[in-house]
Amino acid sequence: MDQSTGTTPATGQPITRANWITAIVLSTVISVVSVLIGEYKFQVGPAAIALFPIIWAVLIGAIIGIQRWRPVSGATRSVATVMLEISILLFLAKLGTEIGPSLAKFQNLGPAILLQEVGHIFGTVIIALPVAVALGLGRAAIGATWSIDRESYLAFAIERFGVRSPEYRGVFSVWLIGSVFGALYVSVLAGFMGSLGIFHPLALALGLGLGSGSMMLGGVGALSLIYPEQAAEIAALAALSNLVTNIVGFYSGVFLALPLCRRLYAFWSRVFGREDEGNWRRAASKAKAQKKQQVLEVVQDPEVKVTPRLTLLSYVVVGAGGLLASAIGTRSFEIKDAVGIVVLLVLTWVCVRLAKLVPAVPASVFVLGIGTLLSANFLPTGPLVADLMENMKVMLIGLPGLALIGLTLGRDIHALRQLSWKVVLVALLTYSSSFLAAAALGQSVLHL
Repeated sequence: MDQSTGTTPATGQPITRANWITAIVLSTVISVVSVLIGEYKFQVGPAAIALFPIIWAVLIGAIIGIQRWRPVSGATRSVATVMLEISILLFLAKLGTEIGPSLAKFQNLGPAILLQEVGHIFGTVIIALPVAVALGLGRAAIGATWSIDRESYLAFAIERFGVRSPEYRGVFSVWLIGSVFGALYVSVLAGFMGSLGIFHPLALALGLGLGSGSMMLGGVGALSLIYPEQAAEIAALAALSNLVTNIVGFYSGVFLALPLCRRLYAFWSRVFGREDEGNWRRAASKAKAQKKQQVLEVVQDPEVKVTPRLTLLSYVVVGAGGLLASAIGTRSFEIKDAVGIVVLLVLTWVCVRLAKLVPAVPASVFVLGIGTLLSANFLPTGPLVADLMENMKVMLIGLPGLALIGLTLGRDIHALRQLSWKVVLVALLTYSSSFLAAAALGQSVLHL
């Protein structure tokens, strides 16, 4: 096992043309089937559960990803992962073009946008942490509740604590659950809360800025189904909120949430009679010294050697899949839609290159920020970009990516089986409390 990443070694299985064909065909078919199944709402007491193509794509992809009759190979999952990264960025690029024309509507959101991180910290550290400590997670409670643990936090935890530390196990567990089930869970939660009428839909959109593109996609889809007349504003505000979280959220997590979480962990350990495990540095040293301590594992699939030709193929396939899903869902297609997809793909490629030149800034931040600027009304590109994008539905463009998330589930199934129900409960509480606390703060600041 790779001690630096907590993954089991790759099998050395070669990646062939058949693996590319399999990943392309499966993601496309799943997307089309999901669109054809359509949207449904049904009441559960005073609330409504919204089921829509995003949910179908994740579920169908997951079923195919874990079935054993014709297993999805590690090589196919590797190909799916390459296309998945492009697909999510393409979705964010389209979402960025939804923000630009709406910037004028959100000019009074400054305090609410900046204070959303306070809501996230309140939800995770103040609400979820004591529950995790009471359940007996030990120092894994710190890792599980100082943030919603997306990729940047996982990387930080590996460097700061080491893969054998309880803190890392907490971060890894919440990251894994969010990667596999996050979009599905947040979509159900957002739809449920939206139908209750407790929060204004724009406050809920603000709360969806969790730092995860797939979770935001799921939540926006649910709220857009319940509030179709405000769908554009919901998507734009959620994307803007997510952009701010990606920019400042990591730093507020490292410099504010983590120190606060450490102090409150000691307090709650005394309150609930749980062992604090002593001094912070002594506990960390002891954790690293225990070589036989359990490390959660995911399978490391074969590495794809991405040549320029395969890169071009990936972009073409992802763009065509998103365009096809949007055309079927909207029952319309114009030449300018194809031109618009090409523009988004070029923007995605440029932002991937920028992220390599400036590693401190992820491609998701570049693509959302540049997409917003290019579509803003105060730039000459704004009207042109808006015209190219007007027929395409952002939620449908993201479908192939979510289908690919499901197809890669077989890689993570072993680690999922290692998780206890306690950490699953804490992970769901972390997502829920962070979302709702940010929404509540947004509603109070915006006076909605």
